[in-house]
Amino acid sequence: MPDLAQIDVIAPNFKRRLSGVTATVARLVPLQAQSIAITACAPEMPNEVPNVHWSRLLTLPRHGPSGPRVWHARRNIEMIAGLALRGLLGKRFKLLFTSASQRQHTGLTKALIARMDAVIATSAKTAGYLERPATIIHHGIDTDTFSPHSDKAALRRTLGLPKGPLMGCFGRIRAQKGTDVFVDAMIRVLGDHPDAAAIVMGRAVDKDQAFLDDLKARVQTAGLADRLLFLPEVPVWETPRFYQALDIYIAPQRWEGFGLTPLEAMACGAPAIATRVGAFEELITEGATGTLIDAGNIDQMVDATNALLKDPATLAAWSTSARQHMVDHFQLKQEADAIIAIYRDLLGH
Repeated sequence: MPDLAQIDVIAPNFKRRLSGVTATVARLVPLQAQSIAITACAPEMPNEVPNVHWSRLLTLPRHGPSGPRVWHARRNIEMIAGLALRGLLGKRFKLLFTSASQRQHTGLTKALIARMDAVIATSAKTAGYLERPATIIHHGIDTDTFSPHSDKAALRRTLGLPKGPLMGCFGRIRAQKGTDVFVDAMIRVLGDHPDAAAIVMGRAVDKDQAFLDDLKARVQTAGLADRLLFLPEVPVWETPRFYQALDIYIAPQRWEGFGLTPLEAMACGAPAIATRVGAFEELITEGATGTLIDAGNIDQMVDATNALLKDPATLAAWSTSARQHMVDHFQLKQEADAIIAIYRDLLGH
């Protein structure tokens, strides 16, 4: 249990359900804690993540060991909480916000961002939507945890996954994420490649349950229920094994803020086929670590997947290049260090 009197930085995560923000906080905070006094403030985190309950913030000493503390928000509700802690409870906070959104902000969000002491944008596209200066810091991944598996066949047996070429799409199951595009494309691809299989792994919230049921019905009608599988969401610390089992990762999003999943997949040696949304154009090297397609275009997704399945040499070369590109440019420590530099600047170090 962290001693809040000794903490310089608090990274709140007020959402209980798994999300990209939750995964980011869970990965960054333990690494950053090796260099700076930081804790998460979340309903649930893996055991290795320093974490405090929100109720302890009420009795937080007004001053931190460096004078001010940094409150690093990543959602509106967390910006509001930081402003309340500072304005209503008199806690001495410097407020930092990370923006991953690529759309025009609401009046509320604009007002909140304007009151932050510093802002990080996760991509150049994201920075373009902000009406104030921001530091661009791409997300990174733990390339030790997300790494190729030495025996993919054995891993698939352990996970109960099919043999043969395997494509995957992970994350929330809803239209915005393009899950339907992936399913429709894979129905066609699997028809052309009887040895191949595909998996959808993620969760549909109540309002998207009918959407998921329809996708399952399409797969059933196509006679592919044993080769196009729908797997339940797993905790963030269990996802690397599923990436390691893939040959190709497909990111079919119609809209995305940043999009971490292709990075995780490429670090595990699975080249990515991704739509031109989010930060994907900044993450994928065309024709070397993967390929880009238009959002919502089933034909392009089918063609790109078929091209790789028919050319094992290119697939193997892209796999090697994807892994190396992640090691060279997208390591989690690079992201952690860049953010710590902003923390130190705000703390006056």
